[in-house]
Amino acid sequence: MTKSGREIMEIFEAFDLTGTAWSAAQLTGCDAKTVGRYVAIREAGGDLLARAARPKLIDAFMPKIEEFVDRSKGKIRADVAHRKITAMGYGGSERSTRRAVAEVKAAWHAGRRRRYRPWVPEPGMWLQWDWGDGPRIAGRKTQLFAAWLAWSRFRVVIPAWDQQLGTLTWCLDQALRAVGGAPTYLLTDNARTVTMDHVAGIPVRHPEMVALGRHYGCTVATCVPFDPESKGGVEATVKIAKADLVPSDANLLPAYASFAGLEEACRQFCGRVNARVHRETAAVPAGRLAAEREMLHPLPDEPYALALGEERLVGDDQTIRFGSVRYSTPPGHAGTRVWCRAAGEELVITARTGRGAGEIARHRLSVPGSPQICDEHYPHHPGGNGPRQPRPRPRTQAEAEFLAIGDGAQRWLAEAAASGAARIRSKMARAVELAAVVGAGKVDAALGLAAIAGRFADGDLASIIDHLAAERETVGVVRADEAHSAQPGTSGWARLGMKEAGR
Repeated sequence: MTKSGREIMEIFEAFDLTGTAWSAAQLTGCDAKTVGRYVAIREAGGDLLARAARPKLIDAFMPKIEEFVDRSKGKIRADVAHRKITAMGYGGSERSTRRAVAEVKAAWHAGRRRRYRPWVPEPGMWLQWDWGDGPRIAGRKTQLFAAWLAWSRFRVVIPAWDQQLGTLTWCLDQALRAVGGAPTYLLTDNARTVTMDHVAGIPVRHPEMVALGRHYGCTVATCVPFDPESKGGVEATVKIAKADLVPSDANLLPAYASFAGLEEACRQFCGRVNARVHRETAAVPAGRLAAEREMLHPLPDEPYALALGEERLVGDDQTIRFGSVRYSTPPGHAGTRVWCRAAGEELVITARTGRGAGEIARHRLSVPGSPQICDEHYPHHPGGNGPRQPRPRPRTQAEAEFLAIGDGAQRWLAEAAASGAARIRSKMARAVELAAVVGAGKVDAALGLAAIAGRFADGDLASIIDHLAAERETVGVVRADEAHSAQPGTSGWARLGMKEAGR
């Protein structure tokens, strides 16, 4: 039986005092051989508490278990190994086999473990990005674009609806402008929008990503698969962003009512994490960004064209089609090409102007069959979807003289024609004669009043001119329709009944 540490120290103390194992055994109450064994271990510098290994049934099969583990590259299961050695004559329990297989696997993996060298980033050198699943808004899935500067640990999180190439380009442009410059390398995972294929283990870069890097003066690089040193930082950013932004039972966040709410939450998240001390650097990322920004090179004034969205041709009706829906554009862009990009719940239309690329219109995203047409994009159009009022176009000298009286004459002609008035030409000639006598201004005012009141009889125009000549106010004009009647009402009979009741 193995002695405790206190008992062993008592044996050594007694031996050092007496100098003999027999005397020390009498003092400690143990056998002299035990004292001699512990003293010999101490003299040899061995482990006093180590137990001697006892032979086991599985010892004879350990070489075979090691062979199984090596042939399977550490993948073989303990129950499979137990069946194999049992068929070879092993009579022990499966529990002993499991312990033996676990020990052999641990030794096998220890000899083949990957060795990592800590990655020490330089300021202005690396910006990493990755994607994460965002919350659902109205049943629609969103994406979270997460980017960070490796040296300063400054984070940028942007929500999006998808991970398409145009969306990725726009997010990268926004991230670079948020940090205030472009680094030497843009590092990410081997997504299809960045790496199209692998040839002999070498990633084949997407041509648009190569052009994007050339536009911003950066080199787009991809991580080595399963390399935590180059991927761990941005993956941690995605993990933290999802923990703080995606509603779950852990954070008790309510569901987002709109995409704008998610955008505001991302802005608050970035402001919060960039203003607190980072555990690794023991500094505030926003403060380190000010120092790293000196190592970044300037950004071009305009974003890469793919960041503006998909290209569309503006038709003669000043509209473009996006997602099988028509959207209007301001005047001056018919026949030109513009860029369209879905930003949250809106469609942003960008065109090249004299000051460079700029936003010219913004519409709420719609569905096929519901076009988005803004009346302000058609300033010379009366607007609305009703029938258009025809414009007078004189074809004879008499018509030209009548319309030359003024706007009141044009209104009178339109109303008279719509009401089906008789002998319009003769009344127009009479109005021209009256204009020559009393002046075009008075006749024009009288024609306007006649159009408003709906008076198109033969003597109505002269009557209105006489009324205006008498300098009476033109308030309370009565329109000749069913809403105005000369028939007396029954209000007098109602008052009579009230008097009868009061009596």
